[in-house]
Amino acid sequence: MGKTYVRPLGLVFGADAVDLISAGKAGALGGMPASGFCKAEVIERDGVQIRRSVLDYSEIASKVRAICSPRPDFAGLALDRTRVMGIVNVTPDSFSDGGRFAGAEQAVRHGHAIAEEGADILDVGGESTRPGSETVSNDEELARIIPVIEGLGANHLVSADTRKADVMRRASAAGARIVNDVSALTHDVGAAGAVADTGSAVVLMHAQGEPKTMQLAPKYNDVVLDVYDALEARIEAALAAGIARANIMVDPGIGFGKTYEHNLRLLAHLPIFHGLGVPLLVGLSRKAFVGMLTGEKVASHRVHGSIGGAVQAALMGAHVLRVHDVKATVEALAVFTGALNPDSVEI
Repeated sequence: MGKTYVRPLGLVFGADAVDLISAGKAGALGGMPASGFCKAEVIERDGVQIRRSVLDYSEIASKVRAICSPRPDFAGLALDRTRVMGIVNVTPDSFSDGGRFAGAEQAVRHGHAIAEEGADILDVGGESTRPGSETVSNDEELARIIPVIEGLGANHLVSADTRKADVMRRASAAGARIVNDVSALTHDVGAAGAVADTGSAVVLMHAQGEPKTMQLAPKYNDVVLDVYDALEARIEAALAAGIARANIMVDPGIGFGKTYEHNLRLLAHLPIFHGLGVPLLVGLSRKAFVGMLTGEKVASHRVHGSIGGAVQAALMGAHVLRVHDVKATVEALAVFTGALNPDSVEI
């Protein structure tokens, strides 16, 4: 039996989007009030056979409610515009900063600093999931992140970047309101129950394989549709475990079990993931494919390429961007948003 997907095309923004959406000539991209789409690519897949056609919005308006429905607040954060998740690594072997903030005090200071720069969410992680990395024990991960979450959670919206159920529960008790799981609740059999029991919001990220081996030989029949199907299945599993749909966000997992070409294809087709009916997070900051495009071999120097990718993801309707360079991203988004929607700017 075949399956149908819809990828929004003909994107419009600002006052143009508001007017066209009000007139029924465009749909709201990911439920965003000032981002719309006037056309769509309808993709029909039956086994290995894929058929594609482009239709006007008026021809598919009744079939794109999941794409157009406004997203509810996520852990209390309104998603009426692109938000920024700032990375707080508490790991000695981070690919991007080499353990620069591995101590709890340094990490808390860094968290406060990037919140001042405009981060809406602080993502605290104590286990590196870079390609080739080894897992760490629960005790080690808890020792790294709990003091940091306690130091940040009272004043900021904090997520715990973890794959482990016990860490999720302890992080929630310490003040984290979001779980960011790169395994989409598959690494630990108790993870879905931990999220449901604590009432946490959760980011379900796609990854093909474990961090240690995921980049050895990733393969897909069609990377965009395969990742879509995998995320759809994880949403259904989360719902079955008792997690509310309003508490679910998805991430296509740039760089996690994907080749250079896979990553670019996912970024080019990001609007299709709005069809899952939940908010979309994109994390591409400083990743290897950015270095391949720019020639920059040092991860911490990939700021400019990362900003280019962040703006492109925002253009495609990403609700949240997970980034290392918060100030640069926030400033780029300010210019991007102002240019697309001048009426929204207040000086």
